[in-house]
Amino acid sequence: MRSPFTITRLDRYVFGQLALGLAVTTVGLVALIWLTQSLRFIQLIIQRGLSPFVFVHLTGLLLPSFVAVILPITCFIVTMFVYTRLISDRELVVMRASGMSDPVIARPAIALATLSMVLCFILNVWVVPASLHQFSKFEFQIRNKVAAFLLEPGVFTPIPGHITVYIQSRDQNSVLHGILIEDQRQKGAPATILARTGRLVAGPNGPEVLLRDGSREQIDPKTGRLNVLSFKRNLIDLAQSSSETDSATPKTSEATIWQLFHPNPAQIPPATRLKWHAEAWRRLVAPLDVMSYTLIALLAVLRSPFRRQANNAALAAAVVGVMVLVALGIGVDSLAARQNGLIPLIFIVAAGPALVCGVLIARVERLTRAQAA
Repeated sequence: MRSPFTITRLDRYVFGQLALGLAVTTVGLVALIWLTQSLRFIQLIIQRGLSPFVFVHLTGLLLPSFVAVILPITCFIVTMFVYTRLISDRELVVMRASGMSDPVIARPAIALATLSMVLCFILNVWVVPASLHQFSKFEFQIRNKVAAFLLEPGVFTPIPGHITVYIQSRDQNSVLHGILIEDQRQKGAPATILARTGRLVAGPNGPEVLLRDGSREQIDPKTGRLNVLSFKRNLIDLAQSSSETDSATPKTSEATIWQLFHPNPAQIPPATRLKWHAEAWRRLVAPLDVMSYTLIALLAVLRSPFRRQANNAALAAAVVGVMVLVALGIGVDSLAARQNGLIPLIFIVAAGPALVCGVLIARVERLTRAQAA
């Protein structure tokens, strides 16, 4: 008797169809999402004169997050499409006539879903947080440096880090004339810097401006007196300090699993820690959606009472069911972020459909064989 774990030529054939369809569908949807999301960076690239390589590098860091989000949906779509086509081409009828049970017929889809789960887990736990962190750093560097080096005459240009720069003109030698800098990086003691001329230079931490023949005006927060300091030469760092960026609260999407489970009390308030714990469990459990959605598609196709054609009502019910699960998952994630006692619901919503559909597929097969006997 052949082992149920034996890989047959039919398994390889169906698995190949599923894998090809999944690759094409995922790449197509990722490209569409990438195109829509990258439109918000077009203005930055065109107006600032950045190279296409910078644009591709910046937006390419978002691709892993797109794949992790749509992979469960594409597995559902491809599974339903391929198995429905097997029914319409009478290939599924031949498989059943050769003695293959529904669980055996479903093996290629389950195998592909398992591989997709592993990929989704790797993306959620390691790749996506790292890529989003690099994206934020790269975007900040671009906006910080570009805003400084592309100062426009007659325009007040805000620089990240609470600095505003105004220049009256710029000559052919890139020398700035009539410079005004409003520096509010020191809380409670803003400074106004005036200079006759200056030049932008690249410093170790970012853009700097070398000022000549100017003054620095600052009100002493203790005495309220205006202090004026004249200078012949002064170097002003326009980049946001590393201490300021390091002390900022990290984003939940960029935190690692370890950081989510063990947040820094100095940076994360108690109310926000609830959200972090829920996000950690969501990342670990989210890959189970792949198996759940795949088994929903298999149940809708394989349970058709008229075995020679797909049951359109069952297919429609499967689509609606997945839509409900997506909405339910979003709602449960939101509730669990406010009340960590509801975190088990995240697991139930993700894994529950897979368990139910797996049992139903096996049960329908047993009932079919009993009726045939």
